[in-house]
Amino acid sequence: MTAVENINLLDYGIFERGEAHEAFKRLRRQAPVYWNEGNAELKGFWNLTRYEDIRYVSSHPELFSSAKGISGPGLRDPDNNPNAVSQPGGVSIITMDPPRHVKIRRLVNRGFTPRAVNAMEPRIREIAVRILDRLDGRSECDFVLDVASQLPLAVICGLMGIPEEHWPLMFQLTNQTLGAADPEYQADVIAEDERGTVAAQTRTALAGRMKMIEFFRGLLQERRKALGDDLVSVLLESEVDGERLDEVDILAFCFLLILAGNETTRNAISGGLWVLCEHPDERARLQADMSLIDGAVEEILRWTSPLHHMSRRATVDVEIRGQAMRPDDSVLMWYPSANRDEEVFDDPYRFDVTRSPNDHLAFGHHEHFCLGAGFAKKEIRVMFEELFARYPRIELNGQPERLRSNFINGIKRMPVTL
Repeated sequence: MTAVENINLLDYGIFERGEAHEAFKRLRRQAPVYWNEGNAELKGFWNLTRYEDIRYVSSHPELFSSAKGISGPGLRDPDNNPNAVSQPGGVSIITMDPPRHVKIRRLVNRGFTPRAVNAMEPRIREIAVRILDRLDGRSECDFVLDVASQLPLAVICGLMGIPEEHWPLMFQLTNQTLGAADPEYQADVIAEDERGTVAAQTRTALAGRMKMIEFFRGLLQERRKALGDDLVSVLLESEVDGERLDEVDILAFCFLLILAGNETTRNAISGGLWVLCEHPDERARLQADMSLIDGAVEEILRWTSPLHHMSRRATVDVEIRGQAMRPDDSVLMWYPSANRDEEVFDDPYRFDVTRSPNDHLAFGHHEHFCLGAGFAKKEIRVMFEELFARYPRIELNGQPERLRSNFINGIKRMPVTL
């Protein structure tokens, strides 16, 4: 067993090998506010692994800012950060603090209300059925590539008015940008002997972002000629404090929407099938009574926690559990750990499709609570309803392959028999 002082959350292998929960368990018990030393390339940072501490930091933007980046070590400084002001496309709401964050978020809120989500359910179900139709006649597939990735990609691209011929490009650039730490996604932009380094990760993410920004710049030009019934058109027509959004603000919003709108839900669907296959009694319970699906979706989200962390920067001297944090210290909030916190969840390592209450933090907390949470839940629900109706005996057909990342809790491949 690794001693607490030897736990290094810069080690992507911990996450790729599925060892993170053991590390988090030890940290929660022995060092819930833990300083992780940096290295020659990266600065040190604080780790929060307890539920209440993460809620506290999330609820106090005046003490812990999002403005200098929300992904952790290696992407935290403005000169290195693909989310920073100096980079193409400007800054999105995810790296804004109040009050501007609230004003910008309100511009598209109406597209993500419960009413809007429910109105989209027939379309979401139609897409899910079409995805499963493509599997007719096959006995096996890669569940990530052929199923889980396709539904959220189609939904967010549809909401943004992106033509279907460009959806594969959006998928590719999402992988390159958010999977930049994985050598597989560095292949197109990094030499073989450089892959896996922090510099390679940063250059890969930036290259993906620049390609995405160029795509959306062209889309904006088209919308200016003819507005449509989509989120991009809404942004073009919107005003904040009587002023239209700058192009860089709109580009940043588009970039955020496409990344957040497909990557995390993809991993929740993939991880959901994985955990259901690993817990056959709970799966049988659900399939025998699909009215349990809403609770099952919440438990899938708690269990999978598709995002490993978000980062904040301390703005003042502040103390948590006796640990003194200084201005500009990076603080990482580890959601998978919060969602297995023994102080909050009864028997947290038990997967229970009827767990209640289930106030997980898979979507974050407070003003940065995930804008698309309603769509994510709807997509997960619809996909499993349609999947189990079509393929009630679907099973894993080999070990799933995890993404090498301590930011995205991703699954790259998952072979299944249908």
